[in-house]
Amino acid sequence: MNSWIVAVEAVDSPDARLLRRDYYAEVASRYLHRPLTAGEIDQGLAGDGAELLVAPSGRFVVGRYAGEPAACAGYLVLDDERAELTRVYVRPAARGHGGADLLLTMLEAHAREQGLREIVLNTRLDLVEARALYRRHGYAEIPAYCTGPYMEIWYGKRL
Repeated sequence: MNSWIVAVEAVDSPDARLLRRDYYAEVASRYLHRPLTAGEIDQGLAGDGAELLVAPSGRFVVGRYAGEPAACAGYLVLDDERAELTRVYVRPAARGHGGADLLLTMLEAHAREQGLREIVLNTRLDLVEARALYRRHGYAEIPAYCTGPYMEIWYGKRL
């Protein structure tokens, strides 16, 4: 039987780097309606702030399915009460097996332990699977708390 193991991991570990590359390649390719080159992925990840996803400024988790790295997610602390959920990704072959639920559950627990009271996020309207995941976990649409070119809808959840 295949099972998940989800744990905090360094955002720059080899598995985390590969998962972050896959995440960026998928979300950017969906936006651009074409595959990205390796150079475009490198450029997109350069200076993306992932190094902040470590305690106390954030957290990053990796999920392994059947022993293989298959998912990742993180949060960035915005202020004394809020964190922003980011880089939620499950590789296509591992989707539908509960990994995303485990990622969110673990990150929410870490945020509570850190004394945070709310998790917010922004996403695009075309990322319908992600939006369904967030709603299923109790995230509700909120007013925009930030702006940017790929931000079309904002969600939040009280912890």
